[in-house]
Amino acid sequence: MKIKVRVSHEEDTKYVFLICQKIKESAKIRGTGIAKKDPEYIKLKMIHGNAVIAFCDEKLAGFSYLETFQNEEFVVNSGLIVFPEFRKQGLAKIIKIEIFKLSKKKFPNSKIFSITTSNPVIKINTELGFKPVSFSELTHSEEFWKGCKSCANFDILTKNQRKMCLCTGLLYNPNNKNHKYKQNINYLSTGDRIVLAYSGGLDTSYCLKYLIQEKYEVHTVIINTGGFNKDELYKIEKRALSIGSKSHKTIDAIEEYYQNCIKYLIFGNILKNNTYPLSVSSERIFQAIKIAQYATFIQAKAIAHGSTGAGNDQIRFDIAFQIICPEKITLSPIRDMKVSRKEEIEYLKNKGVSICWDQAKYSINKGIWGTSIGGKETLTSSHDFPEEAYPTKLRKKKSENLKLEFEKGELVSVNKEKGKAIKNIIKIENIASKFAIGRGIHIGDTILGIKGRVAFEASAAIIIIKAHHLLEKHILTKWQLYWKEQLSNWYGMLLHEAQYLDPVMRDIEKFLKSTQERLTGTVDIILYPYRFHLVGIESKFDLMTFSNSNIAKYGEMNYAWTAEDVKGFTKILSNQMKIYHNLNKKE
Repeated sequence: MKIKVRVSHEEDTKYVFLICQKIKESAKIRGTGIAKKDPEYIKLKMIHGNAVIAFCDEKLAGFSYLETFQNEEFVVNSGLIVFPEFRKQGLAKIIKIEIFKLSKKKFPNSKIFSITTSNPVIKINTELGFKPVSFSELTHSEEFWKGCKSCANFDILTKNQRKMCLCTGLLYNPNNKNHKYKQNINYLSTGDRIVLAYSGGLDTSYCLKYLIQEKYEVHTVIINTGGFNKDELYKIEKRALSIGSKSHKTIDAIEEYYQNCIKYLIFGNILKNNTYPLSVSSERIFQAIKIAQYATFIQAKAIAHGSTGAGNDQIRFDIAFQIICPEKITLSPIRDMKVSRKEEIEYLKNKGVSICWDQAKYSINKGIWGTSIGGKETLTSSHDFPEEAYPTKLRKKKSENLKLEFEKGELVSVNKEKGKAIKNIIKIENIASKFAIGRGIHIGDTILGIKGRVAFEASAAIIIIKAHHLLEKHILTKWQLYWKEQLSNWYGMLLHEAQYLDPVMRDIEKFLKSTQERLTGTVDIILYPYRFHLVGIESKFDLMTFSNSNIAKYGEMNYAWTAEDVKGFTKILSNQMKIYHNLNKKE
């Protein structure tokens, strides 16, 4: 179930009568609470953004609003309602937290209070830092207390001269430095369920053991976007369970990754800084999306990842989780506690988890679109990567021909053997990696504003992009190529900087796809050790072939214009430049 709780706006006023009706029905069943709410008053709360509204699977599910008294000295969180069919799923707590956050944001210096007979609501408020108080410590505004008239217990309130009733008064005072409210109002309790993004490496293994030791119920999940085979996935699952994961889930997202990302990286011929095919960095958003969906499915309260505080991946994970499941807490133990690699290894050894991570000289992240490699050399600006650092070694020295066929921009065959795009990518990787093609070192700007250096090998990605680009040079017009390059650069930049979920990305994808309508043909390539050569293309949409036959052969013969046509054309084309330079002469 997908839960979304947000601040209200004017369009939400269409729900006002339903909300008021649900509040009335709920008060009647409880036999307490303010039963009558003025729809017009609630409308104003919605319009002015002084309410939060909840949806479950896009269906209206709950509501709460705030109002101020005594010149904004007090803010009350009121009208909390969860529709019956959506109860017992933690929605009341999410709504309560969001209305509290909204109150603090809009009125940071105001005291926030609530009166309720609901034990669960009292518990939530107490955890947020509210204190039980007598009614005398709450607002003295007559307007507020008049609102209690529709409650079945109003006579009890009046008989006690507003000093007490069946409700409990709860107050949050922002000036009280001793209250237990944490700056991060999202909190966890012993036994809460956490989903951990688990790759089986040192960082995520440390996170798994640490969270278990903190007495949380940890479930691990790995999203395979092409970097693992069945045997590797089995070993990762076995390791997770041996460390103590409550359950482990492997989710295949290769096809989704291709359809929603790789395809557009090919359409756009995208190489970051004209070098790096966004190999592993492009996978993270799809892994994060799947992890968020899984966390929602098993009703986890939090999601954890093993990112450090110095890289891009932490941003990619955090942003995706905040957008897809904002009600869940994001944890990153290594980043939050600044744990070093040495400390991680020592901690795991002390807890009985002894695996030889310290023997690995290089950090390897493999995916279907390439492999990134980190090591001591990438921490410098001058040192090259040794041969041993690259996972794939040179195994072929004799040249080999390779033929790729594209239909509407997508790779449909390799060496005349038809196959789905994913299988074709794997096939090219198997062929070209034997030549150690596609190696490189990328230096670029991180999302955090620092420079980063990484080695990579991506033979399939580099060959496919270069072959596709050559085909486009023959088929697309000058201005199609120009504007594709501009938007493709932006697409790659935005993808790299964790902006995949911005709607502009869907707009660029539509443009890129539209340019591929005629992108059909074959490309011939020769593979050599460490390099490849693009021989040429064949396509019925080749503008050069058509031009040679009907219009002109570049540098040799023209059929479609005369010498006089060219003289007139150049005279008009040069007009503005002639005006500019003649004016300069007069000056």
